This record gives sequence, structure tokens and C-alpha cells, in this order.
Amino acid sequence: MRLAAALIAATFAASVFAKLPPPTVEDKAKAAEAAAKAAWTEKVGLYQLCLAMERTAAAYRKSLKAAGKDVPVPVATAPCADAGPYMSTITPAAPKPLEASGAHSQPAMAVSPPSTKATAADIAGGPKK
Repeated sequence: MRLAAALIAATFAASVFAKLPPPTVEDKAKAAEAAAKAAWTEKVGLYQLCLAMERTAAAYRKSLKAAGKDVPVPVATAPCADAGPYMSTITPAAPKPLEASGAHSQPAMAVSPPSTKATAADIAGGPKK
């Protein structure tokens, strides 16, 4: 029993020490893009949190003023910094010209409406017998 357990452990231990191939340039670029997108997402989250805290503080001061209580002096804080739109660091591939992209020409103009007000009896040539 101990021998079988040792063989099973040795079999699985060999796969633990296997080496992965080194990352390619594309893999490194994708990882850098994912890290940049995560950093931008974090900045957007902090901006939205800052705006929410400002709205909450303004509502609190307004409720105190409505209740006739003393409103504390607001503490000066840094203004909320908008992260702006996300700009990818990866350069997109140049688009192919229309002729080389395999696009089809536009269909011809319609000469009649897609449907008519004719009934099935009119189309069939008379009332059903």
C-alpha cells in the first residue's frame, strides 16, 4: 500500500516540476494591456467613489440645514480626478481596402414595397370555394 501511494505521489510530483514555455511577445503585450485596463478600471472606480462621497456629504449638509442644526465646515479635499476614456496601448491592425476585404456591393434599390394590402383571396385569384 505504501509503495502504491509513493508511486502515485511520484507520478504527480513530476508534473509539478514541468516548465512552461517562455511567454511570446504577443502574450507579454496582452498581459501589459490587461494590466493597463485594470489600472484604468481602478481609477474609474475611485472617481465614481469620490463623486458618491461628495453627493452623500452634500445631502448630509442639506438635511442638517433643513433641520435647523449647525452645519460643520467642510474639510478641504482634493478634487475628484476623472480617468477619462480608456485608450488602448495596442495599435489596431490597418483595415483592408474595401475591394480586398471581400465586401459585396450594395443591393439594388427596391421598386415595390415589401408587402401589399392584398388578401390571400385576391392573390389566389378569387374567393375560396
